[in-house]
Amino acid sequence: MTRKDKLIARLKARPRDFTWDELVRLLESLGYKEHRTGKTGGSRRRFVHRDAPAISLHKPHPGNVVKMYAVDEVIRVLTEEGLI
Repeated sequence: MTRKDKLIARLKARPRDFTWDELVRLLESLGYKEHRTGKTGGSRRRFVHRDAPAISLHKPHPGNVVKMYAVDEVIRVLTEEGLI
């Protein structure tokens, strides 16, 4: 099982401790690129894909754990697009 497969399995398990770094690594492995606007970009992050819809999320702060509603949204989009 590759690292990508392990991240996908972990995401599908809906863990309460899924980190932002894990999410970014997973999305990048699936072909998404983080698109930043302005100098800082604020806490809102947008991930764009050549063939799939963009995913917009708030980067968690001050912690690094992604909120459960964001995990659910990512799972929904990636499943609908057949990426996971």
